Amino acid sequence: MFWILFALGSAFFAGITAILAKIGIAQVGSTLATALRTVVVLAFSWLMVFVAGSQDTIGQISAHTLLFLALSGVSTGASWLCYFKALQLGDVNKVAPIDKSSTVLTILLAFLLLREPVSGAQLLGVAGIGVGTLLMVARQPARAGEPPRRGWLVWAILSALFASLTSIFGKIGVQTVESNLGTAIRTVVVLAMAWVMVFVTGEQRQLPGISRRSWLFLGLSGMTTGLSWLCYYRALQDGPASIVVPIDKLSIVVTIAFSALVLKEKLSRRAVVGLVLILAGTGAMLV
Repeated sequence: MFWILFALGSAFFAGITAILAKIGIAQVGSTLATALRTVVVLAFSWLMVFVAGSQDTIGQISAHTLLFLALSGVSTGASWLCYFKALQLGDVNKVAPIDKSSTVLTILLAFLLLREPVSGAQLLGVAGIGVGTLLMVARQPARAGEPPRRGWLVWAILSALFASLTSIFGKIGVQTVESNLGTAIRTVVVLAMAWVMVFVTGEQRQLPGISRRSWLFLGLSGMTTGLSWLCYYRALQDGPASIVVPIDKLSIVVTIAFSALVLKEKLSRRAVVGLVLILAGTGAMLV
């Protein structure tokens, strides 16, 4: 049951990542910010490969495993691009609940594709997360002096969709490979995808104008993402996806707490009820 500790570590670091990234992308294009963060994640993940000594097993990885690690990387890249675009347009305490609702789809896909059983308690948990997410999503008014911000909801939903695919592909991909090495290989795919999108959108022209503050927080968010990934895929390697994923989604508690303390974002009473339902639903899935 040691994998539970890794799942909890993944939740903690993922929760911090959203806050650090929100600050870091304030004056940077979301696609460029994703690409820059991924450089840090890549360096961190390969460092852990050599610390674990798994680099010598690269030649033993099957084509089947490489395929699913690549698919996981592509879906991760797509999820990140959507997530940080949503963060740039919307408040953290609105975007994060939608992103974490990917648990619902992950449970369904784990049942259909991985044949993982779904209990009655987990079905209740899915209902709680779904209703709670709807309660937390409210129309976001424009701040004084700012134009109305639209589109964050669509980007957040797409982020959740791709995140659920990441979990399924990742579960299949790490079955026969050391978890640190699997994470590092996936990150190579994410990095390539992110930088292709940077040049497609022309955001590379923003590089000279990035402030030291943005560099700092983007770097820190990349480090916490790396830590979260390493914990998450280590947990997936030993534990069932239908339990690891809900634990990981508890990062919403960390995110909401820090969004209130650091970003001064406030929750309405309706949103608080939604958060309670999400937590209750997540707890039900662990029964």
